[in-house]
Amino acid sequence: MVRLFSGRGASAITGCLLLAFGSAEARAADYSRLNVSAAVSALDVNATAKPLGATQALMTSAVARAPAAQPAPSLAATVTQSISREAAWLFKGGWPLAALADKYSTGAALDEEANCIATAVYFEARGESLEGQLAVARVVMNRAASGQYPTSWCAVVKQPAQFSFVRHGLFPAVNTASAAWARAQGITRLAMANVVPSLTTDVLWYHANYVAPSWGKRLSMVQKIGAHIFYR
Repeated sequence: MVRLFSGRGASAITGCLLLAFGSAEARAADYSRLNVSAAVSALDVNATAKPLGATQALMTSAVARAPAAQPAPSLAATVTQSISREAAWLFKGGWPLAALADKYSTGAALDEEANCIATAVYFEARGESLEGQLAVARVVMNRAASGQYPTSWCAVVKQPAQFSFVRHGLFPAVNTASAAWARAQGITRLAMANVVPSLTTDVLWYHANYVAPSWGKRLSMVQKIGAHIFYR
């Protein structure tokens, strides 16, 4: 997967791997204490190399099955450059979604388009699992890329009669000091980076399990995640 490397790069990687995976105690440690940025920046990735082992192949295949929907290009480029490589490396190394969402809950401020996704995640799914929150973010991105809905993330979220928390195209106030808002931002960054497998790009609809909209009968159910049922 990577070419051989030496010197300080090897030391950084070796130290990080020992901290993250060397013992049961390390695996139970606080992920945020690892200096992963330095370790990842020392990697010299060989794009032509083949992944080693069945587990590596499964991880690579899983990520490939969830292609990124077309994002707003300005922030997408920033996210790709700043976290995509590092987050993918961590995910393949065993970091769970919760640890990744926590790590990327802070960072460069989200632009307007990304903020609309985070707001949808916050109001639609802040009481759901992180997998459920990621699925909501994916639906917004999928709609914008589908050709059936507005082409920007904000226009998708603000489209009349689509997201119940929106009133006359306006969002309610977000508690920006809350842990829920921090998680929503982390999930949004991961969704844009397309790091963690989630819904495929043809999943455009969902509803809460305590309602039964008539349109659900015309669609194919894909998955139930927490209180939400997703359709293609």
